[in-house]
Amino acid sequence: MKVCTDSCILGAWTALRLSGAKRILDIGTGTGLLPLMLAQKSESLIDTIESDPGSFAQAKENIQQSPWSDRIRLIAGDVRAHSFSSAYDFIISNPPFYESDLRSPEIKKNNAKHGESLTLDELITVLRSCLHENGAFSILLPFLRTNYFEKLSAVNGFFLHEKLIIRQTPQHVPFRTVCLYSRHIPENVLSGELTIKDENGEKSFAFSKLMKEYY
Repeated sequence: MKVCTDSCILGAWTALRLSGAKRILDIGTGTGLLPLMLAQKSESLIDTIESDPGSFAQAKENIQQSPWSDRIRLIAGDVRAHSFSSAYDFIISNPPFYESDLRSPEIKKNNAKHGESLTLDELITVLRSCLHENGAFSILLPFLRTNYFEKLSAVNGFFLHEKLIIRQTPQHVPFRTVCLYSRHIPENVLSGELTIKDENGEKSFAFSKLMKEYY
């Protein structure tokens, strides 16, 4: 799977919100993008799990060639069946999208973008099991699934702390949301917007500022 802009936004946005987390879990690492981004902004030990053999091989190659390979451990397996030794301070995930929407004829794309490999309900179960009581998690969602996930999270004891709504341009409707959750009810829920490109089709100032240390 190719690196996509919204995953980069998730990684850069999350890297600013780790709050000194010592142990991080990345669920469904794909190419290894997210742990490589978080490793640049923390001293954390990062576990990352991937079930697809092709993606696992690519992530392994990318991580081994990076300066942070000593702090990133790649696990081959299905997060729903894997037994983790202890809880994590922070969890990040770019889960499968569009659980009931149009599917691709390519199996790998279905697994990556649809709920055939991991549904949001299953992800919540994993988060309940793997996240430390005082930990937090960030997630990238299709905009139209955000309200559903917020309700699902509340039922399972997680509360929204911060939300970033993402648009392609000022003329486009929102298409992605990045969210930060924990088990503690916040005094205020922070909400912001990020537009990737401006009216002239150039990368916006806010997007360029967020991504400048990675791009």
